Amino acid sequence: MSVKGHVVIVDAYHPTRRLAPEFIKAGYACVRVQSTPEVPKVYRSTFSLDNYVADIVHHGDLAETVRAVSAYDPVAVVPGGEFGVEFADVLSEAMSLPTNGTALSPARRDKYTMVETVKKAGVRGSEQILVTDEQELRDWHTKLGRRVVVKPIRSTGGDGIHFCDTPEESVAAYRTLSRAENFFSIGNEGVVAQEYLVGGEYVVNTVSRDGHHHVTDIWKTTRITANGVLDLCDSVHLLARRSPEGEALGRYAEQVLDALGIQHGPGHLEVKLTPDGPCLVEAAARIAGGDIPYYASLGTGSSQIDWTVDAYVAPERFHERRLTDYVVEQHFASVAMISPVSGTLRRFRHLDTIEKLESVHEIRPLLAPGDTIRPTVDDLTYPLIVNLRHEVAEIVLRDYGTLRFLDGEGLYELS
Repeated sequence: MSVKGHVVIVDAYHPTRRLAPEFIKAGYACVRVQSTPEVPKVYRSTFSLDNYVADIVHHGDLAETVRAVSAYDPVAVVPGGEFGVEFADVLSEAMSLPTNGTALSPARRDKYTMVETVKKAGVRGSEQILVTDEQELRDWHTKLGRRVVVKPIRSTGGDGIHFCDTPEESVAAYRTLSRAENFFSIGNEGVVAQEYLVGGEYVVNTVSRDGHHHVTDIWKTTRITANGVLDLCDSVHLLARRSPEGEALGRYAEQVLDALGIQHGPGHLEVKLTPDGPCLVEAAARIAGGDIPYYASLGTGSSQIDWTVDAYVAPERFHERRLTDYVVEQHFASVAMISPVSGTLRRFRHLDTIEKLESVHEIRPLLAPGDTIRPTVDDLTYPLIVNLRHEVAEIVLRDYGTLRFLDGEGLYELS
């Protein structure tokens, strides 16, 4: 089969491994660009160059990297994940390809700048400060008078998030984060403190072309308090596009995309639906991680990935169908087990019961016998994922409740 052209994917790693195969299926060869000389430590064990005809490593000289990439005459530059968002902006702008540009790049990665940019555009955002010293944080929290969230300005996967009820807790979190490395093994560049938003939390995934947006899937998250974490995500449930929540979230998401200058490609937004309406937690100019696009395809027949392919290499098709809403054909939930234990895992108990659940689609152990298991505190420490899928929503909800009943100390047998 002849190749129609080349697509550059910046910093493609395991969480977005399904992106390149969809471009290949559409007839395009993929070139990988790595924005740093070294692969981030967190991705080294799963790093693969499968699906790429070339791997170009950027060593700091943009002109040299542009020359190397230009040899493939690419039609698009696509971010391969959170780590590659800013360099994808740099490269696409330098090569005069469809781009979100570099003017607002920091607002698409820096969580403080992001919210300030949204508010400047007249879109609702949380009260916050960029923390520069302990006394400033203590005074701000005291004046706010309610719970706050303290987190790094750049990270992903729930890494480094602290829920703080008192100024003393906020200061302690700031001290911890100031000394810590983020998910990508880079020392935290700054810390932001934000008001804690009360309400359900949702994920809104989008794809844009020429400033026109399409909502590809919306997910409602469920949260529990466990292992000292107030809002620990334990599941995501696919939500109908034209549900009351979906309507409000979709309108708000488009306002945020415009404010952040996301005109081309995927967007991933985390939004709280508060009593006063939607309010941004954070956003990213990339596809969703955690296999969410794949799950969306199982529930709706399409996903953020195939819409991303259309946006970059088949814009006419994107515009022809962007006003068509997705329809939930199969109700889907991805449920994370929450470990309360520490030690060496011998086995998961109750797997035979889980396998018999009516809506069970897939059981994905993230730990094997002999691995070290720790209490789950974020998206990176789940021991086991169970995916549920059924044409009747109530069956999925019932089986989700059963999984929560089975989880706990009794699920994990330790050596």
